Amino acid sequence: MTDVQGTVADGFEPVRDAFERNFEQRGERGAAVAVYRDGRKVVDLWAGTRDADGGPGPAGTRDADSGGPGPSGASPWAVDTAQTVRSVTKGVAAAVVLLLHQRGQIDLDAPVGTYWPAFKAAGKERVLVRHLLSHRAGLPALDRPLTPAEAIDGVSGPAALAAQAPAWQPGTDHGYHAQTYGWLLAELVPRVTGRSIGRWVAEEIARPLGLDFWIGLPADEAHRVGRIGPVDEPPPVQSGGLTLRPRRSVAEAYQDPGSLTRRAFGVIAPLPDENDPAYRAAELPASGGISTARALARFYASTIGAVDGGPRLFAPATLTLARTEESAGPDRVLVVPTRYGLGFMLHGPAAPLLGPGSFGHPGRGGSLGFADPDTGIAFGYVTNGLRTGVTADPRAQALVRAVRSAL
Repeated sequence: MTDVQGTVADGFEPVRDAFERNFEQRGERGAAVAVYRDGRKVVDLWAGTRDADGGPGPAGTRDADSGGPGPSGASPWAVDTAQTVRSVTKGVAAAVVLLLHQRGQIDLDAPVGTYWPAFKAAGKERVLVRHLLSHRAGLPALDRPLTPAEAIDGVSGPAALAAQAPAWQPGTDHGYHAQTYGWLLAELVPRVTGRSIGRWVAEEIARPLGLDFWIGLPADEAHRVGRIGPVDEPPPVQSGGLTLRPRRSVAEAYQDPGSLTRRAFGVIAPLPDENDPAYRAAELPASGGISTARALARFYASTIGAVDGGPRLFAPATLTLARTEESAGPDRVLVVPTRYGLGFMLHGPAAPLLGPGSFGHPGRGGSLGFADPDTGIAFGYVTNGLRTGVTADPRAQALVRAVRSAL
């Protein structure tokens, strides 16, 4: 049996049961899940090893609970273990822009070129700030992929996008900006605030709310972060009968080197080592965020209400912006139908959340964070074992169903 650590409030025991089954039936290696309801933490669980490969952590790493390494030298997931959460980062990055709008510092309907003059090139004069957040800018891919070194230098990504011609007329359609979303916001935010997006998150969101969340990992926190890595898909019978094979059209889009799908997910070539300390330290607001499950849940709880007497992030009008549909229908990159608000994915078949009013963001490979104002639920799930799916990981979905059953 999996040695699950942490607590659940009365009535939320189904979440613990589902979490255990993820390890026993769905191939989970190391993970954590946290849930808030009406600003109160009701689930806080973790289990497994801190590294997807089950190996020992950095020299000197100790388990925060037992004070020693796990079985066979593997370092167990500790109470404060954090992981790279990939595109879950996009939700927190979107909150930065929405909060700047809430404070009157940025106009969502202004052309991006108002703040970033070089961006006007190549037919992008009418790209609005809201187009960046709703994946309508037409910039999911680059004519020339960046190297891993260029991807994290803070200059090459924005420069390439400033020169890039859109793949479709901006504002007329949508397609997931898997990596380019990050370089777009990473350039926009400092032009408005004078601070990098990672620094803004640290000073205006993470510190006031007490979140272990970083866009740009500080060196003195590196010892807490586990290694992510791929894990095998379980047989369908072990995943509750879920069909794991994608539809033919989706599979073909990923296999075709010339497809917008393949190009969008290949804007960095070769693929970067996401466990590289330099990559973790870079400010990549599309895919490089590092977090605990507890921090994700607390962040989303703070978007819909006060938490432990702390500040509420979103005013009612801003909350409406976050979860009002901006884009819907067939996604030019993901191929399947998707729904987006301003920076957040919305509940739908491609990205199931808790209910119709939910907003949040999954991370490719498994992690997930979202809020559901209708029930007062805020959810955070972090895993180090990466699956091939982009939006609806079976492990995360099992936990979401368990939360729903507890309400």
